[in-house]
Parts: sequence; C-alpha cells; structure tokens
Amino acid sequence: MTIEALRTPDSRFPGLPGYPFAPHYLDDLPGYEGLRVHYLDEGPRDATVTFLCLHGQPAWSYLYRKMIPVFAEAGHRVIAPDLLGFGRSDKPVDEAAYSFAFHRGMLMALIAALDLRNVVLVCQDWGGILGFTIPPTMPERFTRILVMNTTIPVGQPVSEGFASWRVFNRTRPDLDIAGLFRRSQPDLSAEEAAAYAAPFPDARYKAGVRRFPELVMTDPGMPGIAEAERAQRFWREEWQGESFMAVGMLDPVLGPEVMARLRADIRGCPPPMEVPDGGHFVQEKGDAIARAALSAFGL
Repeated sequence: MTIEALRTPDSRFPGLPGYPFAPHYLDDLPGYEGLRVHYLDEGPRDATVTFLCLHGQPAWSYLYRKMIPVFAEAGHRVIAPDLLGFGRSDKPVDEAAYSFAFHRGMLMALIAALDLRNVVLVCQDWGGILGFTIPPTMPERFTRILVMNTTIPVGQPVSEGFASWRVFNRTRPDLDIAGLFRRSQPDLSAEEAAAYAAPFPDARYKAGVRRFPELVMTDPGMPGIAEAERAQRFWREEWQGESFMAVGMLDPVLGPEVMARLRADIRGCPPPMEVPDGGHFVQEKGDAIARAALSAFGL
C-alpha cells in the first residue's frame, strides 16, 4: 500500500546553526518502500561502538547536534535517524498512518539494514518510548544505554504534566515549534529555535507532531502496551549492560519523579546525572552529558 507523504524541501536545511552533518537516506526499508528515511552517520564506520540517538516529538536529529561531535571525536560511530514525520524524513499526511508499530518497525528495519552492533541506545521522549522496546527483540545488538527524560508507558497516566501537554498539543494543529523550544529551554538562540521548526514549512507537514502525544500508552488496551510490558520486564530482570541516566530537572512532563520510577525499572542503573538547568529537551546541555557518559562507560 502506498502511503502519501510530503518531503520537506532541501532548501530548508543548509546553514542551520551547529548542524554541519551530511544527510544519509534509505528508501528501501522492508515494509517502508517508497518512504525516504533520513539519518546522520558520523564517526568512523568501522568503529567498535555505535551510539544510536533517538529523538522524540516534535524534535528531530538536530536535537543531538551537541552530543554527536563528542561521541564521534572519541572514535565512535553515531547514527541519528529522523522518525518518519520529522526532520528530513518523509512525512505521511494521513494522521492515521502514525502508530506505535509503524515507528517501531521502521527503527528495527533501519538497525537491521545498517547492521548496527555493540550499540549504545541514546534516547529521550518518544526515543525512549520506542527505543526501550527494541533491545528485548534484538538483545545481541545492544550493550549500553544512555537515557534522558522519557518513560515506559504501560497503560497508566504518565504525569499531570504530560496530560496537560497532550491537551495543549491537541488544541494546536499548527504548533509553534520554535516557540515551544524557546519556552522549554530559554537560553536557546532564536536561530536554534527556528532550526527545530525547519522541517515543518506549514501545518500540512505536522501530522506526526499532532498525532504522537495521542499514541502514548496511558490507557489499558492501547497499541504498544504488550511491547512496553515486555520491555519493562526485560529492563528490570534481563538487562546485563551498562546504564547512564541524565535528568533535565526543569522538565514538567517527564521530569525527576518520572525518571526516578524509570530508574527503578532499569537493572543496575546508577544514580542519575542531574542537569539543574536542563528542561525536557535536556540534549541542549548534551555536550556535558555526552562527556560524562563516555567517562562512566570507560569509552
């Protein structure tokens, strides 16, 4: 079945501050033929360790621009895909096309296509909601996790802050993405905030932005709960790798209380790095987080 999608013009992306990275594309992922998926691929291709950086809503790989150079300069490969509907990836126009299975399947297909191994899962927001469910299915590929403000939703309310965010997003079909990032992280420059909005020329490109909060598994029976419950068991009981957690302490949606519960679900996770001036998009303080994680992992 062909999925109608928009493609953000390439002219929207040159010269974005702090984002000098070359684009890479896959348009033949099994089950996603005809949809172009964008990803960054930095550092040596033959590196022993690969950092897989997964963004959330309404962000894209621009979110990791401060972490990618730290990992790459340490000699590691860094893969940062844009989910379909975000960044330089194609954007299905029908909101019904967006589902937990659709996005999880794309990420798993990308990991298999690139044959990523000895992976450090780097995740925040939807990057964690999706990302946490992947190692239980392909545990041989993952050895470490670097987790920031996210959760494993298993059919229960996440937080009052998330409930408010869902209502806010629902009532703004043409969400002011640049304004959202400036409010979340006030020290962002106007140019950086505008860069977050670059993939979305108008409301037609924001179907994924509108849809994603509705997909978070906050009620019993929602699609994705079975995978999330399996993930919760895996991380509690089976995870054998190293873990590093960083928490943006100013996040009203997935902040310290949510992250404390998540830490209890990750076997052997040490106390988190608290980022006192970090909000939901804590990767804006990502250079310090990346260096601390490398030190903790001995990489």
